[in-house]
Order: sequence, then structure tokens, then C-alpha cells
Amino acid sequence: MVRFNRTGIAAARSRLDTVTSPTVLPVNTVAANVQRLLTTNECVGCNLVGAQLDKANLQATNLAGANLQEAELEKANLQGTNLATANLQGVDLSKANIAKANLQGANLYDADLEGANLLGADLQGANLQKADLQKTNLTNANIQGANLLGADLEDAIVPQGFTNQYQ
Repeated sequence: MVRFNRTGIAAARSRLDTVTSPTVLPVNTVAANVQRLLTTNECVGCNLVGAQLDKANLQATNLAGANLQEAELEKANLQGTNLATANLQGVDLSKANIAKANLQGANLYDADLEGANLLGADLQGANLQKADLQKTNLTNANIQGANLLGADLEDAIVPQGFTNQYQ
């Protein structure tokens, strides 16, 4: 049997507190991340949930893995932007220029892409379920392995030879 005196118990508690105390890391706010994005043209993996970026010029920025869920990007310029594996669920990208952007593996579930320009965009493996793609230009876009279940492609310009297997 091990016996502790009061000094031993206090020392043991102190060591235990040191080991089990959580590390508190600073949390970047969406506003701070928007400022960083606009200043550096990069915000990899950052939180931009609900960000107001209508008409923003984000050409050739790096947003790989970023969380842009419910963000407002209407008429934004995202030409050549890296959005690989980004979460764009419910985002408003209507009338946005997303030509030649990398959207491989991106989540665009229920996204509004009406009238967007996706000319030459890479949507390989992207989730476009229930996305509004009306009047969207998908000419030369790579949609191999993309999930288009329930997507609205009315009046969309689709790649040559495209057939929607989900209709």
C-alpha cells in the first residue's frame, strides 16, 4: 500500500493537471479568414461558413479543403481557383465564373450554380446532388465520377457525349 502525505498528493494533482488540461488554441473567425483570403489569395482548409463574398475577385486562389458551406459567392470570379475537397454545400455560386477551377472531390450538395461558367472546370468525383445547374456552361468540364443525382441541368451546356445516368 502506497501512502501519500499532503505534499505528495498536491504534487501528484499538479502533475495530473498538467497532463490532462486541454490546450486552448485560438479560433479564427470567419471574418478574420475572409480578410486573410482577400489579402493572401489563400485560405487552405479554413472556416468560411456563410461568408459574404458576392462579386469577389478570387481568381487563382487556393481554397483547397476550405469550408464554404452556405457562403454567398454570386457573380464571384473563381477562375482557376483550387477548391479541391472544399465543402460548398448550399453555397450560392449563381452567375459565378468558375472556369478552369479545380473542384475535384468538392461537396456541392444543394449548391446554386444557375448561370455559372464552369468551362473546363475539373469536377471529377464532386458531389453535385440536388445542385441547381440550370443554364450552366459545362463545356469541356471533367465530370467523370461526379454525383449528379437530382441535379437540375435544364438548359445547361454539357460536355460533348454527356448523358445523365441519374435521370
